[in-house]
Amino acid sequence: MNNDLFDFNQALPIINEDTEFFPLMSQEDEEEMNNEQTPEILPILPLRNTVLFPGVVIPITVGRDKSIKLIKDAYRRDKMIGVVSQRDVAVEDPAFDQLNQVGTLALIIKMLQMPDGSTTVIIQGKQRFRLNQEVQSEPYIKATINKFEETKNKVDKEFKAMVASVKEMAMQIIQFSPNIPSEAGIAIKNIESTSFLINFISSNMNADVPVKQQLLEVTNLRERAKMVLEHLTGELQMLELRNQIQSKVRTDLDKQQRDYFLNQQLKTIQEELGGNSPDLEIENLRVRAAKKKWAKEIGTHFSKEIEKLGRINPAAADYSVQINYLELLLDLPWNEFTRDNFDLKRARRILEKDHYGLDKVKRRIIEYLAVLKLKNNMKAPILCLVGPPGVGKTSLGKSIARALGRKYVRMALGGIHDEADVRGHRKTYIGAMPGRIIQSLKKAGTSNPVFVLDEIDKVGSDFRGDPSSALLEVLDPEQNNAFYDHYVEMDYDLSNVMFIATANSLSTIQPALVDRMEVIEVNGYTIEEKIEIAKQHLLPKQREQHGLKPNQITIKSNVVEKVIEDYTRESGVRGLEKKIGGLVRGIATKLAMEEEHSSAVTKADVEVFLGPPVFDKDLYEGNDVAGVVTGLAWTQVGGDILFIEASLSPGRGKLSLTGSLGEVMKESASIALAYLKAHAGDFGIDYRLFEQWDVHVHVPAGATPKDGPSAGITMLTALTSAFTQRRVRPNLAMTGEITLRGKVLAVGGIKEKILAAKRANIKEIILSKSNQKDILEIKEDYIKDLKFHYVTEMTEVINLALTADKVKNPVDLKVREQPATVLN
Repeated sequence: MNNDLFDFNQALPIINEDTEFFPLMSQEDEEEMNNEQTPEILPILPLRNTVLFPGVVIPITVGRDKSIKLIKDAYRRDKMIGVVSQRDVAVEDPAFDQLNQVGTLALIIKMLQMPDGSTTVIIQGKQRFRLNQEVQSEPYIKATINKFEETKNKVDKEFKAMVASVKEMAMQIIQFSPNIPSEAGIAIKNIESTSFLINFISSNMNADVPVKQQLLEVTNLRERAKMVLEHLTGELQMLELRNQIQSKVRTDLDKQQRDYFLNQQLKTIQEELGGNSPDLEIENLRVRAAKKKWAKEIGTHFSKEIEKLGRINPAAADYSVQINYLELLLDLPWNEFTRDNFDLKRARRILEKDHYGLDKVKRRIIEYLAVLKLKNNMKAPILCLVGPPGVGKTSLGKSIARALGRKYVRMALGGIHDEADVRGHRKTYIGAMPGRIIQSLKKAGTSNPVFVLDEIDKVGSDFRGDPSSALLEVLDPEQNNAFYDHYVEMDYDLSNVMFIATANSLSTIQPALVDRMEVIEVNGYTIEEKIEIAKQHLLPKQREQHGLKPNQITIKSNVVEKVIEDYTRESGVRGLEKKIGGLVRGIATKLAMEEEHSSAVTKADVEVFLGPPVFDKDLYEGNDVAGVVTGLAWTQVGGDILFIEASLSPGRGKLSLTGSLGEVMKESASIALAYLKAHAGDFGIDYRLFEQWDVHVHVPAGATPKDGPSAGITMLTALTSAFTQRRVRPNLAMTGEITLRGKVLAVGGIKEKILAAKRANIKEIILSKSNQKDILEIKEDYIKDLKFHYVTEMTEVINLALTADKVKNPVDLKVREQPATVLN
């Protein structure tokens, strides 16, 4: 309710042609209403911020689920409900004992479904009642009620004068309140019933819910009229005082308006005498343009645009648009470059200090600097760092910028769907802006920054365009010297920008976009590399963030190794940093609570601070069972080992595959079985076994989806072991793709797979000969305990993987004799 006496939209609800009631009630209507029989049990509707009086019609908006259910049920039956205000308006779902004891019997006149989805109900009060006892609480409250008996009132001259004063005072308040329509006064003037008059004014006057509830509970009409008169008297005095204040304020405002107009005239005179006028603003733009180092065609374009600005009325909306456009042209760093630092030894030191490992990336950066130093003019390469999360792809951009002495800019591409984010909007549109490429260069203030395009593999597309296609021009060294932004409407040279894109996978990037970039794989770290990264970078960073000094916490290499193996499973070090942060917080808590502790974190402290180990080591499980072979797999968080299980059962040669296998992996199993059937004699297998024994291949962790061709040789070995019952060489793992011709092809993710094998205490690994080059890129110290077998044919795999010995308790694979067919 507003600050005025009446809310007329509540007092006189909208009446359409289907509504058969009027908001004003005659004396006869009131007598008939009082004589109506009161129900014994009523559904009770709690009201939060209003009180319903007998005879009064009000609209209410129903929002609670219980209330909507109550209204719909009552509307389908007799349309009678009990309306009671709740004692505490803050309670969302009031119970029976949280309601006032006196309420009003109401008739639902109409139920309306509003456009915003809410339900509005028009109700009319009938009689007062008193709550007796709760009958039900769900789905809404029902209660027994007693009729609220009012005391008889003696009508004398004093009472008539009091009622007349109430009506007159209400009319005066309406006159003093400009927000209340004049129809309210007409309504009050035409009310004949004294009781309804008091109820109507009580319902619509500016009073709180407790005051109105108190009026509802007064049994004597004379007392109620007296209370209403007292409230109206105070309200009238407040309105008179408010009108006096508003009159005085209006006089002060008139004076302020007069001063404002005089100041505006004075400002105009000052501008005419050489103050800050639009002409002076245009002149300032010309002065700034004279200092720019842009090309001749850009200067010509700017001159045309500034002349256009001079023809626009400063009061027009286009004036500010043109001003913003010209200021952008002036803020862009046309032909402004930072000087590159060609101290290659310094650059190498910076890269080595900021990042441990990543030798391939560092070597490529040094090569770029060397060529740039010799030629002093080179199109910047477009590097794309691809690798799992947390390996330092984004932070590497900062180190490159520091090594080169260039500005650093980062643009996050994850989730971008609008092409205008890259190319900008045409400046004729309302709210037009340049693309984020141009905005980033404006922010950098130079035309040759190190520009990191983060998460380029997560760019989306929809009806607003394809941002990845727009990036083709940005990332093409042959085209980006004339990048066209829709807002700038001029070619901008991006060929001096060193773009570095980062991605977790190339599979979701357009092939045309990948073709324009130089892809550098940033593989996961070995355990030894993670230990060094933790000691050199992660621990000092976390120590500083948690306010500890170097002598207050030390973590030895064996403790870091335990954290890596038992609490993280990732290629990068992001999760490792969080766990080290947990150790630092544990020591910080001990210091803050002044508890006795050692600054050296032990293995026992790790489980105290971080809890029990999260991951178990994937250990080799032995070779006592035929058909179980250890394979190597690549995942998004690094390498892993898996076990391929093959078992045989009497049947008709059916092949079953389980373990959430993808289509490629299922095809590998089919190829392996087909090859084994075709070369059964080479491995000493009776070909008739394939027709009389069913084959079941399973890959454990059945809930985890698996796909890819790298398990081909593992499946072939498992099937051969099952059909020959030969033992698999101990501590052996393998990975490689197979073909029907018996070839073993190369697969990816070799470094991650080798690291997983080492964690699982694998000693020998079988790989395709084509993968030998991947092993050469791994430091010898990390693989000194591993022995590699490089193969090209499947027969080599079987000869290396299987021994001549049979497994313990071998399955007796016999060929069942088929019954002879008798022809009559």
